[in-house]
Amino acid sequence: MNKQFKIATKILGKMINVFLVLIVLSCQNTFAQIVEEPTKPNVLFIIVDDLKPILGCYGDPFVKTPNIDRFAKEGVVFTNTYCQQAVCGPSRASFLTGMRPDYTGVWDLETEMRNINPEILSMPQFFKQNGYITAGIGKVFDSRSVDENIDKPSWSIPFYKKSNDYYPKEMGKAKGRYRGVKVLEEIEIYEKIGGAKGLTGKELSNFIKINAKPSVESLDIPDNAYIDGATVLHSKDILKVLKENAKPFFFAVGITKPHLPFAVPKKYWDLYNRDEIQLAEFRENANNSPLVAYHGAGELYKYADIPPIASFSDVKGGMELPFDKQKELIHGYYASVSYADALIGKLISTLVSLNLKDNTIVTIIGDHGWHLGDHNLWCKHSNFEQATRIPMIFKIPGIKASKTSALAEAVDIFPTLCDATGIKIPEQLQGVSLMPILKEIKSKVKDYAVSQYRRGKNMRTFGYSIRTERFRLTLWMKDFYRLYKPFDEGYIVSGELYDYDNDPLETENYYNNKEYVSVKKELLDYFAEYAKQQNEELKTSKANRVYTKNL
Repeated sequence: MNKQFKIATKILGKMINVFLVLIVLSCQNTFAQIVEEPTKPNVLFIIVDDLKPILGCYGDPFVKTPNIDRFAKEGVVFTNTYCQQAVCGPSRASFLTGMRPDYTGVWDLETEMRNINPEILSMPQFFKQNGYITAGIGKVFDSRSVDENIDKPSWSIPFYKKSNDYYPKEMGKAKGRYRGVKVLEEIEIYEKIGGAKGLTGKELSNFIKINAKPSVESLDIPDNAYIDGATVLHSKDILKVLKENAKPFFFAVGITKPHLPFAVPKKYWDLYNRDEIQLAEFRENANNSPLVAYHGAGELYKYADIPPIASFSDVKGGMELPFDKQKELIHGYYASVSYADALIGKLISTLVSLNLKDNTIVTIIGDHGWHLGDHNLWCKHSNFEQATRIPMIFKIPGIKASKTSALAEAVDIFPTLCDATGIKIPEQLQGVSLMPILKEIKSKVKDYAVSQYRRGKNMRTFGYSIRTERFRLTLWMKDFYRLYKPFDEGYIVSGELYDYDNDPLETENYYNNKEYVSVKKELLDYFAEYAKQQNEELKTSKANRVYTKNL
């Protein structure tokens, strides 16, 4: 019996050892899985329409942006970031796919991205494919560049549309971005007049705008009386829902201000004294610059209070406006920036209150810049510095707060967010990850940034702009040139060269200046290098075939 007990004890001991080994291995495997598959951070991507880098954290002493400035102290501020085309639809289609406008084929506000490139991959779509819940609200893609679902393949949750529940109950939904009783009455009158004329769609919209809609509005009403305030209130509730999901989220929030009209609550206008507002320092064409570089501010001209006071010249680009109107518009832009800043502050505060701050990457960008009377230009639609330079700030858990002057492009956001979340970067992306800079602030990842814009009769003249740390070269190309074709200097009809060390206001075009021959050659070499690379990458773009067909 004693012998049998010893044998049984020995067998039991071996079984216990095996069992313990299995437990240890199981724990090791579980630990390995935890190490190999950490919880991925959430992404809050905030896109601000028409926002140029006039923010306190970018050195503007006049603007009131306390919330973005506070956020910037915890993030990495990129001071030299450029959009790929200074207009909403093309810019957003570009950075939301990580592909440049010649690849997307979206150069205007009419082309639907997937009509040109059905298989193109968007940033939220890729995050969805990699286990994220993706959601969006507000102006993310430009609605004219995508389907009625704001690019259905991009979203796990159908894109959130405007909801009346977030406007003040006693006021109801905003109409046409206005709240003034007189304005709303005028809009209603001209809706009926336009309808009687048989106008519909875009024609009716422009008819109402030019007859009834002013460029500014200042009323003593709450933030959520306007669409952006209601959108952000809605966003706060969406964040609460997203938090409860087991998967990480990618949430894109689009804020439309400071886009025209400058209609924001009076309290933001009251932050500024109009007597202290300065007009643009340089309000002329750059000396020796080509007329093709300028435009008549058609976007602004469509508002009812502009045509009676604006004037143009056939030999000089830009729009002439009375000084008092210029000050009012600048005042309205600043007020709108402060309004957007307050709303961003509410979003960031919501992250904190929901305990999401420490595991959420937050990115704030503008989709392009905006002219405020410099060069007699208003709005965007150019290759100048004020239209192409944008703010871009990343706050990534574990990355030290800092500021960098390294060149970056909006097209770099997609690969950067992939890199920051541990997702493999799609090989086809034309942007590059900025993580080397985020980790080592003195690093750089590129020698130049590229922007483009189209001009001329039937938009057959295209300008490509190469921006280095010091210089900008813009080449205006004839015959509907795009980068599907090999670069040949014979396509150049005019050029611009600006030196930002010696001439930060772009007052002088040095393109034909003998002292800048070597600089011009270096920049032309950069463009030739860029064009060659694009020639190869664009061979697979469906836009190439559409372009060739339309020649």
